[in-house]
Amino acid sequence: MNGRADFREPNAEVPRPIPHIGADYIPTEEERRVFAECNDESFWFRSVPLAATSMLITQGLISKGILSSHPKYGSIPKLIFACIMGYFAGKLSYVKTCQEKFKNLENSPLGEALRSGQARRSSPSGHYSQKSKYDSNVSGHPSFVTSSAADNIEKDTLPHYEPIPFSASMNESTPTGITDHIAQVKVNKYGDTWDE
Repeated sequence: MNGRADFREPNAEVPRPIPHIGADYIPTEEERRVFAECNDESFWFRSVPLAATSMLITQGLISKGILSSHPKYGSIPKLIFACIMGYFAGKLSYVKTCQEKFKNLENSPLGEALRSGQARRSSPSGHYSQKSKYDSNVSGHPSFVTSSAADNIEKDTLPHYEPIPFSASMNESTPTGITDHIAQVKVNKYGDTWDE
């Protein structure tokens, strides 16, 4: 032994390192194909329908008088704005679908980074969750035993807080700025009012 204890299980799967995907990353040919496919599909199946629908709804609201048209340019500025918002909403709505396409790629560093990012988000505190074959949960109780030494360590390291009763933190003598004073309102002969 080299002085280090090795507590890994013999058949435990060791997670691969997460590839670094930065601004200098050059995508593979397959990733470029998926990028182009995502771009085309998001444009034709999401952006164009949402842009057209938002423009039709906006024109309908303008013709009913709910939205006002510009005195000089008419409905064109509002329609252009609706078109741009529909376009970007369509692109953003396709992001999850595109991510799934990258996750399904076999030998893709970008797909691996997305898969490992999903695993990292689903497990607590950024670690891969793995249930040990030695863990047992008999009758709803965890398989650890506490000792008096562990209790003393816990008492020494954790701060002890005592609850403050509500009446001690806020009582009738505490100034709050809220008063029961009702202001006298004066009215002149013209009906104007003011506080005094």
